[in-house]
Amino acid sequence: MALTHIEKLIAKAILDYELLKPGDRILLGASGGKDSTTLAWALGRRKKWNAPAFEIEALRIASDVPGGGMPMAAAQRLAALYEEWGISLHTMEVPIVERLKPGQKMSCYWCSTQRRTELLRYAMDHGFNKIALGHHLDDVLATLLMNMTKKGELATMPPRLKYDKYPVEIIRPLVLVSEEAIRGFAREMGWLQITCSCGYGDDGERKEYQRRLDTLTAGSVDAKLLMLKSLSNIKKDYLA
Repeated sequence: MALTHIEKLIAKAILDYELLKPGDRILLGASGGKDSTTLAWALGRRKKWNAPAFEIEALRIASDVPGGGMPMAAAQRLAALYEEWGISLHTMEVPIVERLKPGQKMSCYWCSTQRRTELLRYAMDHGFNKIALGHHLDDVLATLLMNMTKKGELATMPPRLKYDKYPVEIIRPLVLVSEEAIRGFAREMGWLQITCSCGYGDDGERKEYQRRLDTLTAGSVDAKLLMLKSLSNIKKDYLA
């Protein structure tokens, strides 16, 4: 079975950041978008190799956020794809808007926090020790720029995150894969791409930071990978 370019990058990320161990039980956060769908496809193929041996299932969180749902036909198509890849896909209904407290405004941050909480709960309740998310190279670097310029923090989404309070790790096997590569691959495979279209998201702001990232790197994937490498090659004597 020939490896695709994306699978090779995932394999490198798994090796470099020690994302998979024998016996891991992985819960994949399935949104139905190009990123998590590409990740599911790749991990489904990798599972067949048994190197290392691991188990994987997926959870899609459906909510009451207007415009944030998935049409029935798209949901059925997604379920068929996961079945084809040998990954059980579960769906959970979460009343995210209903959980808002009096005076609290709906936001993308609130929604993502609620979804992450439900993923953690489901993982712990069902014996999963890792949660795989579809964040890619551009997501990681755009978050880095947002934290630097909005919070004054040198922080981003790590490839592997260990929680102090929970017996679950977050892993991001797409950390070395550019969004452009994922978009082209998903288009080539003919997968239906579902993205959040609610009116509360910070998608516009994030896209602006992605544009800034492309300006900074001239769209070069090599330059983006060097930016990522810099986060683990810190010269403390030369920082304020």
